Amino acid sequence: MSDTPEQKRRRAKERPGPYRWAVQVFFLAIALSAALSLVSETSLNGAGAAAAALVLAVFIGLGILFDIIGVAVTAADPRPFHSMAAHKEPGAREALMLLRNAGRVSSVCNDVVGDICGIVSGTTTAVIVVRLQAAFGLPESVALSVAVTALVSGLTIGGKALGKTVALNKSTSVVYWVGRFLHLFHR
Repeated sequence: MSDTPEQKRRRAKERPGPYRWAVQVFFLAIALSAALSLVSETSLNGAGAAAAALVLAVFIGLGILFDIIGVAVTAADPRPFHSMAAHKEPGAREALMLLRNAGRVSSVCNDVVGDICGIVSGTTTAVIVVRLQAAFGLPESVALSVAVTALVSGLTIGGKALGKTVALNKSTSVVYWVGRFLHLFHR
């Protein structure tokens, strides 16, 4: 039995347009970028090189963590979560929600949060280079800037590579713990 033309038009109106997700991600990226940049700028204002390194480590860690979540959500099998949800396990429904929206979750985690953390890490790296030069009375040097940038890049890329391995091998556990975390906010 086929739909009437009226039913088809109504269903087409209910479906979001193909550009809606891109527009939503655009505004989400602006909001998150502003918030994370504000946190970074506030933390770095008047901070020494050690405090700036701590801020940098937090942003590298956030980038790696969200990369793990984004990969795990695309790799996890939903079957264990259906069983957990049937037994009313806390976080199982949230995990299933993540898996049903794996493409969007991966996009937000890997692209939006990951890219923002990378950009903020880059600006924090520049602050660290300036603070190191000032602290040790070093002249402006391309070598120091290249060395610190290379170290930060290596930590970020190596951490994400290791994180992807963990995400693929432990995808069910990762999604389960993210679901449990999200469950805290659904009470």
